Amino acid sequence: PPLPSPPKSPITPPSSSPQGPHMPTPISNLRGALLSLAAFALYATHDVVVKFLGSSYSPFQIIFFGGMFGFPLLAILLMSDKTDGHLRPRHPWWLMIRSVAGVATAVAGFYAFSVLPMAQAYAIFFAQPLLITVLAIPMLGERVGVRRSLAVLVGMIGVMIVLRPFGGDGLSLGHLAALSAGLTGALASIIVRKIGNEERSVVLMVYPMMVSFLAMGAALPFVYKPVPIEHLGLLALFATLGFVATMILIAAYKAGEAVIVAPMQYSQIIWAAFFGALFFDEYPDQWTVIGTGVIIASGVYIVLREARGGASRTNPVLQSKSRPEMGFLPRMVMRMGHARGVAKDTGSV
Repeated sequence: PPLPSPPKSPITPPSSSPQGPHMPTPISNLRGALLSLAAFALYATHDVVVKFLGSSYSPFQIIFFGGMFGFPLLAILLMSDKTDGHLRPRHPWWLMIRSVAGVATAVAGFYAFSVLPMAQAYAIFFAQPLLITVLAIPMLGERVGVRRSLAVLVGMIGVMIVLRPFGGDGLSLGHLAALSAGLTGALASIIVRKIGNEERSVVLMVYPMMVSFLAMGAALPFVYKPVPIEHLGLLALFATLGFVATMILIAAYKAGEAVIVAPMQYSQIIWAAFFGALFFDEYPDQWTVIGTGVIIASGVYIVLREARGGASRTNPVLQSKSRPEMGFLPRMVMRMGHARGVAKDTGSV
């Protein structure tokens, strides 16, 4: 009789497709791209609410109330975290800088949305990958070669085309706010990238949230305006849209490769042009369109370049996976999902 088959070794991996059980396939990449497009459509709708409320209320008040409505959603997410440990940070100073940068990004970004056309604000925010690339050199020890350096330079030229500091209406406080939001958002992303593999995701989320809540609460008495019930509903919608969009975006990164999913954020410019025309009678001029195209092209090139083996050691843009922080709840939640996924794959966040 035939001899029985020898038992399988416990270390023998189970049979699977040639790509492996966790390797993205074309179908999963497509799913990730579609989920990402849906998430950024919700983010753009979230920003319409911000822009509408920004015409009546200070950014401090919007962020404060948005955070209040976001607390229950955040609590549900925190209760699902089964990781044992404490909430004492291992890098308190970096975490404090990251928290302050997040608050500054939210305030500046909300103000920019309230005074600038949506498409123009997005165009300037899209410079964040360029700023992340530059900040990664001193903070992460990233070596940026000639090609990525040229891409950053081209992208900055695109920003200048959008801003037209020596023509048109010139620079306004809104333009400066959008630029500062891009810079502080890039700083916050780099710090998370630097310390994320050593800090619990809950710590990365809770401390910036508390700093934002306390800072907005301290400023609230000086800027407070009574809020009618319909605007309270919009504030609740604002928090819910950010939360749902973030959950969808996390699912997108679980389904597909970052190099496929990340560039989908640029789809927001289409929604910005549509919503701007529909709700605010805003139409981007040709220089905004040209400059935005240049910025997007340089950003996509940097993402693709980082995805190539050997081109980047730390992948600072590819692993940031999000836009500037336009409100502490959506981005903090994103960092939690981001930290769990990337830390397993790359050993860092």
